[in-house]
Amino acid sequence: MTKLEQIRAAEARLLLSTYDRSPILFVGGEGVHIVDENGTKYLDLLSGIGVNALGYNHPAIVETIARQSRALIHTSNLYYHEGQAELAMRLTERTGLDRAFFANTGTEAWEGALKLARAHAGLRRSEGANIGTKFLALDQSFHGRTFGAMSTTYKAKYREPFGPVVPGVEFVRFNDVADLRAKFSADVCAILVEAIQGEGGVRPLTQEFFAEARALASSTGALLIVDEIQSGMGRTGKWCAYQHYGIPGAPADGSSSVGWIKPDITTFAKPLAGGLPLGAVLCTEEVARAIHAGMHGTTFGGGPLACAVGITVIDTIEKEGLLAHATEVGDYFMESLEKLAKKHETIVDVRGKGLMVAVELDSADLAKLTVAEMLKRRILINCTSDTVLRFLPPYIVERSHIDTAIAALDEIFVEHATAHSAPAGGKYHG
Repeated sequence: MTKLEQIRAAEARLLLSTYDRSPILFVGGEGVHIVDENGTKYLDLLSGIGVNALGYNHPAIVETIARQSRALIHTSNLYYHEGQAELAMRLTERTGLDRAFFANTGTEAWEGALKLARAHAGLRRSEGANIGTKFLALDQSFHGRTFGAMSTTYKAKYREPFGPVVPGVEFVRFNDVADLRAKFSADVCAILVEAIQGEGGVRPLTQEFFAEARALASSTGALLIVDEIQSGMGRTGKWCAYQHYGIPGAPADGSSSVGWIKPDITTFAKPLAGGLPLGAVLCTEEVARAIHAGMHGTTFGGGPLACAVGITVIDTIEKEGLLAHATEVGDYFMESLEKLAKKHETIVDVRGKGLMVAVELDSADLAKLTVAEMLKRRILINCTSDTVLRFLPPYIVERSHIDTAIAALDEIFVEHATAHSAPAGGKYHG
């Protein structure tokens, strides 16, 4: 048996059956490439589902892990260490929020955000406010797999096997302002959104919907909570995807102190520590009033090693100009896909921002086939929402890598059209 066969047999015997893995054993990586046991390189345009922002084996991350692991890996949150305040300072400065709590994962960060919202509503009721405990979430949302996160996630396949889920959640039609207004009331303690839905198919909120969500929440003292677990930390060319949404009426020259719609709480994870587990909840001073010692906690969250790497990731993104790079290469990627869409009838939409990009096809079978065919060509992508090809490349990706992916997609779609005798062109209009 090969080493891969041995591992697959052991996992089949020992692990819960939660993943349908591709039969590849990865053992290393460099830059935008990940390497299998045979030394074969794969162009990774998924970056560990949005995690490896700086690619593989980045020298700054490797050096930080080596240095910090020799000094201190874990101490628990009963004591101080050097990393949390320093990382919190970087995150609050870049998000416009005031305070941070560090967790291990995105779903744990989202759980913390939900708890903060309920605690804040309770505090406000004690002060005489009329505010309930209900959450409004969005169609096609995905916030994680723990109970609170799962309960605010839209698709039934994530919730129904584990019912009954946490009560008090109602779903609003995506980007439907009228439906949002109809379902919002004083019973709502928080509106929950992703500025750009990830698992839901890389679908951005409209300016109108986002602005209305902010206005409605502010009108009663409810909170606007924005999940930036996939879209945050520079992926879209800004530190947060919500920073692409201007405040209605704000000066166009950006002279406003905060030129974008600001949430009360946001959550980070995925690329935050460049491959190590780390999540963060960021909130305003007003929200922070609702939490005191003993109300929430974590054993591993915000440990010395993860925080040190998180600081390095932020500093490296800025030092290497990767926000501007994500914008420039992301624009090139979108333009290249739009040209491809005009050639192939099977592409019905191209959307995204920065290096969070999607291509929607007219067939779930073709989307699944395309992922498999790209893998044969040693390019990693994935499919979400059945028909959407999702691209989340490392921020260090170059135009040449995009060209490689576009050529492969073109080849696959030509082969598909030939096999099905389908006419080319005509469906996509930009």
